[in-house]
Amino acid sequence: METFLIILAIILALIGVAGSIIPGLPGPPLSWAAVLVLSFTAAADYSPLFLFVTAAIAAVITVLDYLVPSLSTKKFGGSKAGVWGCNIGLVVSIIGLPFGPQGLIGVIFWPFIGAFVGELISGKASREALRAAWGAFVGFLTGTGLKFVYSIILAIILIRDIIV
Repeated sequence: METFLIILAIILALIGVAGSIIPGLPGPPLSWAAVLVLSFTAAADYSPLFLFVTAAIAAVITVLDYLVPSLSTKKFGGSKAGVWGCNIGLVVSIIGLPFGPQGLIGVIFWPFIGAFVGELISGKASREALRAAWGAFVGFLTGTGLKFVYSIILAIILIRDIIV
């Protein structure tokens, strides 16, 4: 049983790291689930506080991943129309994800285009619309970076505890 749990934890950690890059796949919660599974083995002795704090961080990062592109669009001068366009672009990108590599490119492309079109519709000049779209791109990269760093840190902790 112990070996099964260790293998399951490793698989969850790998999927968690992949999910930190692939939208729609909850990377941080899966990475945390890997640590939780490992906590039921002799390989790891995690305190309840550690499990609670890492779960809270996973929850915050997951929520931020959905909010940061919109907030970043707004910070770069985007209007409500640009924020809505960014959000619609995120949804379109998630729908397009199963359709192969263009889906992965769409994850970056569609929020950018959505914010740009939203700003144009609201009457902004293309230069201002482009700035807001750039904000959507920066927000996407920020959210992805947070998820990736969190998932990698938990994967390193997990591997350290399995090896030691």
